[in-house]
Amino acid sequence: MTERPRVRLQSLGCRLNEAELEAWAEGFRRLGLRLAGEGEPADLVVVNTCAVTREAARKSRQMLRRNRRLDSEARLVVSGCLATLEPDALGKSASPDLIVANRDKDRLVEIAAATLGLPVLPARDADAPARPLFARGRQRAFVKVQDGCRHRCTFCVTTLARGEERSRPIAEVVEQVSRLAASGIREVVLTGVHLGGYGSDLDPEPPRDLGDLIRTLLADTAVPRIRLGSLEPWGLPDGFWDLFADPRLMPHLHLPMQSGSDTVLRRMGRRTKAADFARLAQAGRAAVPGLNLTTDIIVGFPGETESDWQETLAFVEAMGFGQVHAFPYSPRPGTRAAELPGQVDAATRRRRAGELAEIAGRLRRGVLEAQVGARVPVLREETPGSGNPRDLFGYTPNYLPIRIEPDPAAPPVGEILQTRILGPTPDGAMLLGKHISPA
Repeated sequence: MTERPRVRLQSLGCRLNEAELEAWAEGFRRLGLRLAGEGEPADLVVVNTCAVTREAARKSRQMLRRNRRLDSEARLVVSGCLATLEPDALGKSASPDLIVANRDKDRLVEIAAATLGLPVLPARDADAPARPLFARGRQRAFVKVQDGCRHRCTFCVTTLARGEERSRPIAEVVEQVSRLAASGIREVVLTGVHLGGYGSDLDPEPPRDLGDLIRTLLADTAVPRIRLGSLEPWGLPDGFWDLFADPRLMPHLHLPMQSGSDTVLRRMGRRTKAADFARLAQAGRAAVPGLNLTTDIIVGFPGETESDWQETLAFVEAMGFGQVHAFPYSPRPGTRAAELPGQVDAATRRRRAGELAEIAGRLRRGVLEAQVGARVPVLREETPGSGNPRDLFGYTPNYLPIRIEPDPAAPPVGEILQTRILGPTPDGAMLLGKHISPA
């Protein structure tokens, strides 16, 4: 390896995987490794795999093959859910130098350094945890606060790969967020497998839950913006909606419902019903102005009849989601759903996915159009590759993407700019905005 080895970090799947990748980036930086730039060869490649669907598993294998092809001399370290569930198969197909199972991934940097004999050249700027983020063009930090899940939804392979619930102590999360804020991060996203279960495994005296964590972060850190990752739509802590009275807690929630049919929800092993979700949404929207609710829907779950599917479409329509992530059902080995009768054929799944996409697109445009004229703070981020490279880019507080007209007086990337929303783009993909000068 070169004097200061270059490491390429890649992740597929959930925000939790991204949070772990960010932690590894900081760990490798502290050892003196540097992140490989775009198109730059790497001495070490670390891939955090996903297995939530067959397509995710396929893409994970593809990513490993591509890295082997592009950096044939690099050491390859593989972790994540696919590496945990199928270590022998990946060992044969990708020939990694090291596989780190999920149970050990919090120690991945330490294990890789010892196993692969990485040269340790400690970084001088140990108090700059945001540097790896900025080097990867990221302006928000994903903070892992919890892992694992005590529930067993019949379709979920993640619980098999991630294990039981484990929560980080509040003081540890506060310390990480404070360091990130001090080094220039303006927004953090709290992530976990079952985020709403935060604290279930901690010392019950005094009790600790997600609400306690958020309240402490708002009181004891100076980070300007806090977002919540995917949150199951049940068991929210007492006083949850009151937390949003602090404008630093962003008004967007991703609540994965998975189906609008109670019959299907029972087969999925979900702990909610359509009417429960509707009451939750009504309470949230009444308490939090501008709250944007987004969701996941599994299309073609085993035994899903046409009547069940029409219930789901009606439910999505009634809820007015700002975005719907649709996933055609994918049987995962080891899950109960993979053995259920009534598997839905691929053609039916494709048709239903198209029907859902039509409704979701119309709802999305309605949510975008409702923002016209609003004035909102936007965290300026790196501009995506498409469109005018001089445009500014970011997300509204309720997590709608917005492209902002060029303005040389605007704050730099990584800072927050005041924006007036003009309307949606012609394709309905995002909002258009104009920077409001402080003058």
